[in-house]
Amino acid sequence: MNHPLRNLIRNKELMTSLANTYGTPTYVYDYLRLKHNLNALDKSLSQHFNKYHICYAVKSNSNPHLLKNMLSIIPNLGTDCSSPGEIFVSEKAGINTKHSIYTGNYESTKDLSFALDKQCYINLDDISSFNRLKQIGLPDRISFRLNPGFGKGSFSGITTGGKNAKFGIPAEKIISAYKKAKNAGIAHFGLQCMTGSGNLDDNYFVEVMSAIMYHAKKIESELNINFQFISMGGGFGIPYYGHESTLNYNSLFKKLSKIFYDAFSDKKNAPALWIEPGKSIIGDAGFILTSVVGLKKSYKNFIGLDAGMETLMRPALYGAFHQIFKVGDHGKNSGTFDFTGPICENTDRVAVNREFPSVKEGDLIAILDAGAYGYSMSHNFNTRPRSSEILLNGNSHQLIRRRETINDIFSGCDV
Repeated sequence: MNHPLRNLIRNKELMTSLANTYGTPTYVYDYLRLKHNLNALDKSLSQHFNKYHICYAVKSNSNPHLLKNMLSIIPNLGTDCSSPGEIFVSEKAGINTKHSIYTGNYESTKDLSFALDKQCYINLDDISSFNRLKQIGLPDRISFRLNPGFGKGSFSGITTGGKNAKFGIPAEKIISAYKKAKNAGIAHFGLQCMTGSGNLDDNYFVEVMSAIMYHAKKIESELNINFQFISMGGGFGIPYYGHESTLNYNSLFKKLSKIFYDAFSDKKNAPALWIEPGKSIIGDAGFILTSVVGLKKSYKNFIGLDAGMETLMRPALYGAFHQIFKVGDHGKNSGTFDFTGPICENTDRVAVNREFPSVKEGDLIAILDAGAYGYSMSHNFNTRPRSSEILLNGNSHQLIRRRETINDIFSGCDV
């Protein structure tokens, strides 16, 4: 499948201009792709659900300029937050935090207090979380995160349901959690479940929705409560590999709506469906523009970039795959290379054993699908400043985060 930003990468004149203006490495986001992704999701949901709400997963990319643009496309957009910082940036971008959901895990009372003060919809990971919340004060609405006993992600590290997951309340304990909350005076309820990230299989989402609805009806029946919303979380994948296909939202939500509404006799008064997508919105809308800084022939052939694991952590963290292209005319492959950066770790590999054309120092390289969990997971190891971020709209572009400096890194250290 041809990548949606492939033609953009071929525009050598534009890419060279960006590199000369902002330097490398830098994160580049395409507004038109971001808008397409949001509209496609919203349109499919509106066709199959009477009530629904999108909460963008801020953890995937927290740049406030991007959030503000998302809000201009979807005016009632909420956010899925897992820290006070993510609530803060949501508010900074103009998003009403009453429309947002806060899902912490092993949260401190300080974190819970911040979410409560900002009137987020608080979604609790455990009964012990409810006990800590009670020390601060109780809202009139609450939800718990269900662990249905299974999960699936494109890597084990992003599988968030099942017996090895640290997240959620086991299915056999979920009724006890809601009973405790009801007895404490909570009046309004939701139910949330998020079992893994990066999934591209409709059948898996069908399995998840079926499990959620089974437990939702069981909770409602035993405790005589009615859910205001039911969230299936996020986990909608993008095709990192060229041979993969995107999710067909229309087909997927048609299947999910049947399962959802079959559980309710009064469909007009059924709960709202909430979803919490991240990478499916911003993942393929961003890439890293990086420069070749060195070539090395050793026991392996290396292409050294000015972007390493400090710029893109996913490959080193759990072996994630990202397509890489030479800017402009990609050319014919000339050999097999490992792509590495300047970090003093042998795990500093953006890609390994990758067929690639000949390059020389100074050539520009694009690392695709870096919009999600790219900058948000970047770091300062080896005391390297983080890169800049650019928003591109056609041929116009703007700096949405300046490049960090070494002085910035030590700005909190008074010596």
